[in-house]
Amino acid sequence: MSEVTERRAAGSPADQRLPLLQLLLVGFQHVLLMYGGAVAVPLIVGQAAGLSRDEIAFLINADLLVAGIATVVQSLGIGPVGIRMPVMMGASFAAVGSMVAMAGMPGVGIDGIFGATIAAGFFGMLIAPFMSRIVRFFPPLVTGTVITSIGMCLFPVAINWAGGGKGAAHFGALEYLFLSSLVLAAILLVNRFLKGFWTNVSVLIGMLLGYIVASAMGMVDLSGMDARPLFEVVTPLHFGAPSFHLAPVLSMCLVVLIIFVESTGMFLALGKITGDEICPKRLRRGLLCDATASFFAGFMNTFTHSSFAQNIGLVQMTGVRSRFVTVAAGGFLILLSLLPKAAYVVASIPPAVLGGAGIAMFGMVAASGIRILHEVDIVDRRNQLLVAVSIGMGMVPVVRPDFFAALPAWMEPITHSGIAMTAIWAVLLNLLFNILGERGRDALCGHH
Repeated sequence: MSEVTERRAAGSPADQRLPLLQLLLVGFQHVLLMYGGAVAVPLIVGQAAGLSRDEIAFLINADLLVAGIATVVQSLGIGPVGIRMPVMMGASFAAVGSMVAMAGMPGVGIDGIFGATIAAGFFGMLIAPFMSRIVRFFPPLVTGTVITSIGMCLFPVAINWAGGGKGAAHFGALEYLFLSSLVLAAILLVNRFLKGFWTNVSVLIGMLLGYIVASAMGMVDLSGMDARPLFEVVTPLHFGAPSFHLAPVLSMCLVVLIIFVESTGMFLALGKITGDEICPKRLRRGLLCDATASFFAGFMNTFTHSSFAQNIGLVQMTGVRSRFVTVAAGGFLILLSLLPKAAYVVASIPPAVLGGAGIAMFGMVAASGIRILHEVDIVDRRNQLLVAVSIGMGMVPVVRPDFFAALPAWMEPITHSGIAMTAIWAVLLNLLFNILGERGRDALCGHH
């Protein structure tokens, strides 16, 4: 009997079959939530590399295609690849700093970035089996701390959205605050007065209402949509053959290590939310999908891929834990990559609309972490210190991104990631206080 068959027989929430309409609507919610992040990476890197608007638009469509395929593989699973849980994949922000630096290097350019992505993906495929063994260093104390940090690290994103977005002419203007408050209020009211199906799509309802109101207020910009083709297929190696340079390749390999640390925390968080245990074998399959997606992404004109933390909040918020929802979402991403005009409409959602939804969902991630911390002996002063210092260090790049400016540039993927900082500190302090202490064996198993 296969693992999936056993899980289905045991009634695993990840294998739940939903009515088609609910499946599509909840899947579309996932797309709306991660779309801004998926589009941001190719936008930033494309501008840094000096690409034209049409070339950047092609980068975005390429990213949507790879994200869609990777999401389907991660959720459904193909052989030894894919964690078979409700996971959304997309271009990783962890690599942005390194890629922008590469774009400014003489002789590197966009083809050098793709080459570094391919090499790093291959490196990730080689080390994924070994990285999966670190799951034993993530007992509930560490997992709960990391998950709480994920929610807290995402809060600034939601607040920036709610205030109108980073590029807003008048950040925090009343119309932005009104829109984000309207979306948040709609989500809260749906969850208070309605049940079942309606609560599962409460985020979609809130965002749809916000979009309609924003459009009526003249805040939805669809200029330039007419110039986009109706149908466009992403072709491999559109920008020519990739090139390989030592420094960019080494930098991107470091990024893959950071992505693996972040993804491990996210997969463990999802395991707690869905009630499915994340054993080393499952973790290996999930990390292998991250690495394989990055490897093929370089050939398909896009960048390193990883699981998206914000979508874990949606799983927690809606209570819909079926992996077939993210399979549907992956299908939507693939469709959007072929229909530039449709992708344009989704991209036109005002940041303030996303902000109202983000506050609720990212807060749910943090709440999930706090719930997990209830499983451990949080009265123990050493455990309190672990939580306090780990989250505190994770907040450093969130509160002051320039705090570690004096450190070497190669450390940026670590020092600029609040999630990675929290995970590293929590694992090290757990080693110091528990695993190497007199409670070693118990702490390793997650018992105190």
